[in-house]
Amino acid sequence: MDLASILGLVLCFGMLAFGIINAATIANVGRYVDVASAIITFGGAFFAVMASNSLSDYIAGLKSFLLIFKAPSSDVKGMIQKIIDLSNVARKEGLLSLEEAAGNLDDEFMKKGILLIVDGTDAELVRGIMETELISTESRHKNKIEFWEGLGTMGPAWGMIGTLVGLVNMLYEMDDPSSIGPSMAVALITTLYGSLLANWICSPVASKLKANNANEIMIKEIMIEGLLSIQAGENPRVIEEKLKSFLAPADRTIGEGGGEDDG
Repeated sequence: MDLASILGLVLCFGMLAFGIINAATIANVGRYVDVASAIITFGGAFFAVMASNSLSDYIAGLKSFLLIFKAPSSDVKGMIQKIIDLSNVARKEGLLSLEEAAGNLDDEFMKKGILLIVDGTDAELVRGIMETELISTESRHKNKIEFWEGLGTMGPAWGMIGTLVGLVNMLYEMDDPSSIGPSMAVALITTLYGSLLANWICSPVASKLKANNANEIMIKEIMIEGLLSIQAGENPRVIEEKLKSFLAPADRTIGEGGGEDDG
């Protein structure tokens, strides 16, 4: 569970609630609730995004909201250590010995690469197959990111549409000065709702999905380079140094059981 996502969304709501209560008091919180404004803003934004996607992509985009609460795999150093261990096995026992090791792996992407190597697939073909899957994965992720970016754009736009609807009604009632203030307030609520949709929900979700995508792609790129290095018969210490170059300098300590010398 990604605690940062949960805390961030909850605390954002808390700051909003504090601001409203502090300004209007609890007794007047109802001023910020307007059903018609919510229907125009949220309904218009979500259905406009639906119109720009297929139904299956739209549903997948909505479901991707839950992904921000799932803690991404961040044990990059552990994964590099696993590749180094596999390289030591391959140097001592040959590439065919990796088939048994592949059966103990949870990561399907790494397992696929190892099996391709064990089958004697050409290195360039292995790279091509794995990079194609990598591109496909990134494309699916980008579709979900673009869904939330699009929704974030539609929120303020439909909030402004709702504001214009409210202003039209206000202008028709100008002969009643007492109705101008309340009418203007209702008109502005739609702008508030649109801004909340964009900046409280959509922008954070899109940013978190981007970060998760970047992390996953980096991990898979490390796997590709590591497995191809194993196939090429490179020294485990060389492989270790090559893979550590993906990491920030402060994160490059892999562990005591790193690469071994040729002996």
